[in-house]
Amino acid sequence: MNSKHKQISKYLSLILRHNPEKIGLKLDDNGWASVTELLSRSKRKQPLLTIELLREIVMTNDKQRFSFKENETKIRANQGHSIKVTLGYDSKEPPAFLFHGTVGKFIPAIKEKGILKMSRHHVHLSHDRNTAAKVGARRGIPIILTIRARDMYRDGIQFYQSENGVWLTDHIPSPYIEFAK
Repeated sequence: MNSKHKQISKYLSLILRHNPEKIGLKLDDNGWASVTELLSRSKRKQPLLTIELLREIVMTNDKQRFSFKENETKIRANQGHSIKVTLGYDSKEPPAFLFHGTVGKFIPAIKEKGILKMSRHHVHLSHDRNTAAKVGARRGIPIILTIRARDMYRDGIQFYQSENGVWLTDHIPSPYIEFAK
């Protein structure tokens, strides 16, 4: 991703996941925003943002953070919101194992309380170790935790999968986490 795309992707994450009020944008209950309104209200902060560039970012973002709806008239972030939205994903049986990337300073708390969603709607999990390592590396040297997801699901804990393949759940209790030795 080039630097212009990265900058605009971060801007879109801020607006569509955390702070639409920053530009006076309204999201519906499911997190969708009008593309026309987004472009119009972004003119001051992101004057280079056009529908063509927005399409390119949605289609090429390495993490597929955003989706269009209704012939590109609406856009939303696929997950990661800190504001109240209902994403509408159906519960789904996960694979046997999923992965979570973190860093060493969080391990004692995770061992004690499990993995908490903190200010987000869900805990995010990856289907492969490499993706989890990239997530963990954002904060330092990554530690990859293996989650016994199917065991959790069989014990009644719900899982969801976002449009970009990220697995979501509310909390991961410590007994379901395999810590590296």
